[in-house]
Amino acid sequence: WFYKLLSTCLILKRFTLHHKISRKNIFQIKNYLISVGVDSLAVVLITACFIGMVFTLQIGKEFVYLNTTSMLGPVLSTTYLQELCPVLTAVITTARIGSAFTAEIASMKVTDQIDIFLILKIDPVSYLVLPRIYACMLILPLLNLGSFVTSIFSNLFIASILYNISPSIFIHSIFSSISYRDIFYSSLKSLVFGFIISVISCSWGLSTQGGAKNVGISTTSSVVTSLLLIFIIDFLFSYIMFYQS
Repeated sequence: WFYKLLSTCLILKRFTLHHKISRKNIFQIKNYLISVGVDSLAVVLITACFIGMVFTLQIGKEFVYLNTTSMLGPVLSTTYLQELCPVLTAVITTARIGSAFTAEIASMKVTDQIDIFLILKIDPVSYLVLPRIYACMLILPLLNLGSFVTSIFSNLFIASILYNISPSIFIHSIFSSISYRDIFYSSLKSLVFGFIISVISCSWGLSTQGGAKNVGISTTSSVVTSLLLIFIIDFLFSYIMFYQS
């Protein structure tokens, strides 16, 4: 844990002080944007679609029974925008991308490829870590918004088919309940989650020691740590942004 903490502090220091982005970094960020965003898009949207349908099935029946179907759209949209979509997107990204980042960097570390970067006077943090951080921070808010839109359409489909709720009423109630402030907070959550995922996964990869067995241990540990931090930060965000406001 000492080496993991030391590696995390090193990355945070370099991220704070590193303001110059070279052309090579831009090319790397573009590649990571594709791997993080495009390759994860289908999984995120499919998950959001089915989660949205499940919630509409479970909650919609109660709203119909209470004759308050006009509140179904606002309740679901607020829940998705503030909590479910940012957290689910972060969880999927952690499982798919965070684990890959840790495994890639850890494999390079145990096979002494990181030492070759140092011999060639290439900073491994600037070359391997910072582009991954920038890519995750840029793409997660976009994946979050895509997840939200997909879940709303799946809600609309189930509500209109099973509960005969008018699509126009459903959509109007959603737009009347959410605000730009909610969208901003949701995007900010996703940006912070992307930062956490990338920093933890890269730190755990750089601090890996030993052989191939430790690559798997570091990967598992980084995923678990990232998920725990995501849930803790999510609670703090929710308390500060929504309870205190």
